[in-house]
Amino acid sequence: MVMIGGTCKLERVIHVDSDSKAADDGQLIAQARNDPAAFVQLYRRHYDAVFRYCVHRLFERQTAQDVTSAVFLSVVENFSRFRGGEQQFRNWLYKITTNAVNSHLRQAARRNVLLKRAYEQVNNQNSTDVSAEKLALLREAVLTLRPRYQTIITLRFFENLKLTEIAEVLGCGAGTVRSQLARALAKLRKVLATEFTEKSEVIENEQ
Repeated sequence: MVMIGGTCKLERVIHVDSDSKAADDGQLIAQARNDPAAFVQLYRRHYDAVFRYCVHRLFERQTAQDVTSAVFLSVVENFSRFRGGEQQFRNWLYKITTNAVNSHLRQAARRNVLLKRAYEQVNNQNSTDVSAEKLALLREAVLTLRPRYQTIITLRFFENLKLTEIAEVLGCGAGTVRSQLARALAKLRKVLATEFTEKSEVIENEQ
């Protein structure tokens, strides 16, 4: 039975008060199928992780908030079809989030805007010039990778997922994830090496 209607807005759910004692995700998942208050707990428990992942992929908080909201609306609309326990639910969330982020990044023009905003945010941070420069170059390098490589790097190093967990999110084998991670890191190192070399040459020419 569907916990709430498929077209129900997320706002109707998140304002439900819940005084029930804390439960693990397995219990909450079972309860949430018929209890909106339990779903609220599930939503609150996982919101930060989903939002953090979106920030790491999109580099802009407002955009990350928009995508996170879309992710949980999708969860609401598709929750009745979910089958699994605590670990499967987390991986399901990351899968939905990955699809939402990749969809958002497909347009080349949008990717350029995100990169420009990343540079602007770095320049506004209270960090040394060197640290800001390295962070900007890293973000630019990550954005040059194909979306699947971006996903693997983000899930592995920012979200600390195991290779088997990433494999479940992406719907492939752990061996495939391992080889694609190696290729992604190789490409990332190559891009960073090129960026640092070009930057050094510019500085030398200006002196």
